[in-house]
Amino acid sequence: MANAAVVPVLDGGVLVASPSTALREKVRRSLHDPSWPVQEVTGGADALAKLESGDWQLLFLDRRLPDLDAEEVIQIIKIRFPGIQVIMLDSDGGSIPQFSAAVASRQGSWLNRQSSDLGDEENSRPRLPGNAEPPGIEILPLPGMIGDSEKMQRVYRLARLVAPRNTTVLILGATGSGKELVARAIHQLSSRSGGAFVVVNCAAIPETLLESELFGFSRGAFTGAVQSYAGRIHAAHGGTLFLDEIGEMPFSLQAKLLRFLEQKEVQRLGSSDPIRVDVRVIAATNLALERQVETGRFRQDLYYRLSAFPVELPSLAERRLDIVPLAQHFLKLAGLGFKSSLALGQEAIRKLEAHSWPGNVRELQQVMERAAILADGGATVRTHHLYFSPVPHNRMAEEKSAQGRPT
Repeated sequence: MANAAVVPVLDGGVLVASPSTALREKVRRSLHDPSWPVQEVTGGADALAKLESGDWQLLFLDRRLPDLDAEEVIQIIKIRFPGIQVIMLDSDGGSIPQFSAAVASRQGSWLNRQSSDLGDEENSRPRLPGNAEPPGIEILPLPGMIGDSEKMQRVYRLARLVAPRNTTVLILGATGSGKELVARAIHQLSSRSGGAFVVVNCAAIPETLLESELFGFSRGAFTGAVQSYAGRIHAAHGGTLFLDEIGEMPFSLQAKLLRFLEQKEVQRLGSSDPIRVDVRVIAATNLALERQVETGRFRQDLYYRLSAFPVELPSLAERRLDIVPLAQHFLKLAGLGFKSSLALGQEAIRKLEAHSWPGNVRELQQVMERAAILADGGATVRTHHLYFSPVPHNRMAEEKSAQGRPT
């Protein structure tokens, strides 16, 4: 490793995927050109998520991944990201002596490519950005979701990729963007679809009650506990637990949640006997959890445990091609039970497309429900039927934004 060749700077970044801290550090030291961006992940699922969200040139992939089979990851990369170079390494050090030779070989290929249009088969493949879709491939929308924009296609790809596994998923997105819909879709597409989908909104349950709601309690654990309660985690046994607004979970409870994620056991209040549970966890937040960690409001170890596979939802303003299909869908739902069906007028469509949609998909649904009522039996929704609620000045929201909440 010490004599590894200095690799020329590439247009894209470098990703190192290995559960071994020592191996990741060795690779990073060998790529000591500061202008070459390098990022590290510990597993295959996180590596695929990173490849989806950026522009990458080279992947160093450990043969021994903690979550996915390395060969399966390679096959996915060949289809999804044909322009990315892959160098395989062993975390036990078996391939370390060959590392310099592999890098030097890549260096020669890249230098030859700069001076000639000819190259080997692997390096001559078309270069695609990390979030581009190979021609002819379209991912079906998730169950219950509408939209074919490029950013939503990425969400569909990630969700369908992770759904069959038990990997913990963290869904990121602004309020009203559809995080629970994505979580439900992942549950429906998984082998746990026959089990329960249990929702816990960490911001809606008072701090004093959240622990007992999640973990349950034994009879006599506190005043008023006249009978035992299993808790929501236990209720999700064999299914999926969806922890919405996870960034609002009290810091005092985060350590107990981390223990559950690591041990797959729950301990009820008032009981010393742990109970084994089989639960897949999907969490969601509209907070920037990295900022929450930096400010001491969220545990770093819990953050890394939850973000094994992040899925980021775009705001409605970022997926404007989906506004009209969504509006038509909500208009149809609002008209169910009435004899006449409503259509969107062209001026109304232009007004919808020009709106900033601070409330995201939830706001669009409310606007269309109101429009269906105001149309009052007419055949077409027109501009005067569309009413956008003013955005109130909210001091508390501004404080949340300063803590890392997207605006």
